[in-house]
Amino acid sequence: MDLILLTKALILGVVEGFTEFLPISSTGHLILVGDLLNFNDERGKAFEVIIQFGAILAVCWEFRAKLWKVVSTLGSSSVSRRFIVNLLIASFPAMSLGLVFGKQIKAMLFAPIPVATAFIVGALIIFWAERLQAKRPAQTIASPLHSVDELSHLDALKVGLAQCAALIPGTSRSGATIIGGMLFGLPRAVATEFSFFLAIPVIGGATAYELLKLWKSPVSLEVAGSSAGDFTLAIVLGFIAAFISAFACVRWLIHYVAGHNFIPFAWYRIVFGLVVLISAYTGLVAWSH
Repeated sequence: MDLILLTKALILGVVEGFTEFLPISSTGHLILVGDLLNFNDERGKAFEVIIQFGAILAVCWEFRAKLWKVVSTLGSSSVSRRFIVNLLIASFPAMSLGLVFGKQIKAMLFAPIPVATAFIVGALIIFWAERLQAKRPAQTIASPLHSVDELSHLDALKVGLAQCAALIPGTSRSGATIIGGMLFGLPRAVATEFSFFLAIPVIGGATAYELLKLWKSPVSLEVAGSSAGDFTLAIVLGFIAAFISAFACVRWLIHYVAGHNFIPFAWYRIVFGLVVLISAYTGLVAWSH
């Protein structure tokens, strides 16, 4: 049994789960942590794709009552049908651009330095969005929307367009959808909840697409010191770790947004981004390029 591989799997699973739904970029963290752990080869990329399902499963479990209600009443409820249509509308822009430009984005931007830069730029956007939110008079902040069921198709399209920014690793899919939704006038809690649901088709679709590519062009799971069985066990451990940590994170974030802003996450992004850039500039860490 390769304990080092299992330790890496556990770390990456926890990182995936805790960062997937926070506005701090799970993809960016996985790229950086995977680089530090020297787990950024083809096996590492395959591992990251698979454990994302763990985080998606956590959202499905947390909102299982809502999802079951939508599925069971799809034929009889206009509210359920609008909810599904809104998810499809919001998913379309980013998924389409990802299919067209995915290879170019991965080749140019899936590296520590671009990710660290995106961390800082994203933080500045969060500061800007929160400043605008604070400057708005109370009567303009108030919104007639109280749940995701009340979103219009136009609201969904706006959030979907904002989500396109998340194609840049380090930007954060959840951050783009939540902050974008807020800038378009959605209440913080509604934008956050819609971001959770939107993760299901977007990340689920992207993961399924990557798995299909892996099935057509499988990578070798055996390297010196570990076997295919070790890697399979690592996937199971990472999947479970991603599920548990994502479930805890979603529960916490639902309560957090009720009375807090996203400024702490912006400061975290800046500090983390600067640490990566400084360590790269000084040669303290030999980041890949």
